[in-house]
Amino acid sequence: MTLDTIHAKGLFFIADPHLADTPPGQRLEGYYEQIVGKLEACLDRALELDMVPVLLGDLFHWPRDNSNRMLVELIRIFGSRTGENKVWALVGNHDKYQSRFTGDVSLAVLEAAGVLRLMKDDGPKFLLETEDGSALVCASPDGTPLPKKYDRQPDDPDTVIWLTHHNIQFPEFIDRAYSIKELPGIDWLVNGHIHRPQPTIKKGQTTWANPGNITRLTFSRRTMTREPAAAIWTLGCEELEKWMVPFEPFNAVFPDQELPPEEPEIEGESKFIQGLERLAWQRTREGMGLKRFLEDNLTRESQEGELIWELYEEVIHGE
Repeated sequence: MTLDTIHAKGLFFIADPHLADTPPGQRLEGYYEQIVGKLEACLDRALELDMVPVLLGDLFHWPRDNSNRMLVELIRIFGSRTGENKVWALVGNHDKYQSRFTGDVSLAVLEAAGVLRLMKDDGPKFLLETEDGSALVCASPDGTPLPKKYDRQPDDPDTVIWLTHHNIQFPEFIDRAYSIKELPGIDWLVNGHIHRPQPTIKKGQTTWANPGNITRLTFSRRTMTREPAAAIWTLGCEELEKWMVPFEPFNAVFPDQELPPEEPEIEGESKFIQGLERLAWQRTREGMGLKRFLEDNLTRESQEGELIWELYEEVIHGE
């Protein structure tokens, strides 16, 4: 397969916008206009810096039934970026319906309109050619496994960067499914999906980064102190560079009421169980099925995890 070569100074990451016509969670009215404004600001900044704009998944909050107003506006915004300035988008779990990327989801409409280059399967996507050298940009969208390594080809560049949308064991999320370790042949792994920014970690050859999303969705003290940011990657960098997106004060986008207490998990009411309770809703509204939920939140390394996986497989196979 011949990959496109794109000439630019680097990659401009925009993680998890979660666009919606109706404000999700406890966000106030004006959400749609605010997130569209953030997207446009990010794309304008990427153009100014001569960077390739890359969405790290979950462009949409709901995978389907988004308004024509929204789709027409996105076609206008993304369609104005042509040629080497065209926007790339990784498929996230919110972009799919019942864990599948199908022709009736909103992201597929943008692909059919020719305004986005989608990363909907895993593997190499394009070659980035900069003044300082070149890099191979690869991806693993939601629903595909993380790579264990990459076998470089003779004509591959010296640098390989991999884009993902997965639950990874960054410092504040050590109970997630995928551990951080060296991935031979891969120099950088940049992850969306986890909204809270995480420290960059280097394991052998591989540097793992999670810049965090550009949209505040959770009504909490942590969110109150967060400054939403996009992230910039350049060849040879050791850290992603943050670019603060325009955002409103916390009190302007969330209700004027007391914040919920941030308490440790109550015994018998773990986040895993709370997640299962929401699964029926998530499966239809956020494109997340039971198998995917287990893959993201449960490993086989513990006795309990192995038991739950065995029960799942028995039920699925009718044993």
